[in-house]
Amino acid sequence: MSNYLNEIAGNEKVKLVLTSILRSKNIPHAFLFSGNEGLGKDNAAISFAKELNLIDSYDEIKNSKLIQSINNLSEPYIKYIFPLPRGKNETEQNGPLEKLAPDEIEIVNSEFQIKSKNPYYKIRIPKANQIKVNSIRDIKKFLTLNYDDINYRIILISEAHLMNEESQNALLKNLEEPPNRVVFILTTSAPEKLRETIKSRCWNIIFQPIPEQELKRILTEKFNIQEESANDVIPFSDGSIQTAISLIESNLFELLEKVIRILRYSFGKKFNSAFTEFEEIISEPDQQKFRLIIRLLLTWFNDLQRYRYNTNSKLYFARHLETIQKFDTKFPEANIQSVISKLDNISNSTKNNININVAVSNIISQISLVTT
Repeated sequence: MSNYLNEIAGNEKVKLVLTSILRSKNIPHAFLFSGNEGLGKDNAAISFAKELNLIDSYDEIKNSKLIQSINNLSEPYIKYIFPLPRGKNETEQNGPLEKLAPDEIEIVNSEFQIKSKNPYYKIRIPKANQIKVNSIRDIKKFLTLNYDDINYRIILISEAHLMNEESQNALLKNLEEPPNRVVFILTTSAPEKLRETIKSRCWNIIFQPIPEQELKRILTEKFNIQEESANDVIPFSDGSIQTAISLIESNLFELLEKVIRILRYSFGKKFNSAFTEFEEIISEPDQQKFRLIIRLLLTWFNDLQRYRYNTNSKLYFARHLETIQKFDTKFPEANIQSVISKLDNISNSTKNNININVAVSNIISQISLVTT
């Protein structure tokens, strides 16, 4: 067996499970790679696809071309399915790209090319918030072609939770009658949004946060991020590549200052001022920055816990240590664990369709209650 599974970031247990499956040569027809966003699940699927196609294959020239094709996400080795915008007057009979405008197709192609060069990259296409049923039905065309010289063809569905009910129904038909030597790999950060009938047909493999040193290597090597910037964001990233990238793009230190202002206004019951700090964030269609703010608020309260109980742990808000010291002196009996739990619940709820304004009001209210 080759060593392409070593390309998986961290996640030693995942590597062990996939290695055992490969050695057994008893390959499940469908996998569900689940875990938080930004843990390298797509990359792991690509690495696994390489190993699958190298089973009992000893032709070095052929193998070299095969690996290059898989790296490029090229058919017939891999059919890569991802969220796309809906075209004007598009119907279910149209192909996935058929009704898109030329500029939209250009963006799709550009993002796909970046992804093919960097498997950790998250494709970002405006208004692409759903995996269309057209894309899932297009699998049928892929399967009708016969390639006896290929060990395994892979259907990789990225962000599988963005399939709507119709798309999931269409996929289920393929999973119920799995073709020979075709492996489905669904990657998702929200498996709860998938039908149980789909999940029950998949071998579920759960991914964990990427260790800090490995995350730093990916940020510097794959995204050309300066080492100093990587060091700044990694402590706040929870082992997620996407969180780290978002923190860099959003200017981490500006976000930290915003978090401190939200805390001060909320503690002081200045609700309108606290809400104003959120306004710029909640006006954005992408909720990523909103989730980052909640994560940073949670980090501040966790820092307070560490400071209060003198755990000698590193404080992430070390640059704002005075805010932690002043709060602990003024409110030594404040129930911090309660607000941490409430904020964590709000953070988890952002994966669903929620009213952001209500969520912000709830956040501010919960923080203000700490000093009551």
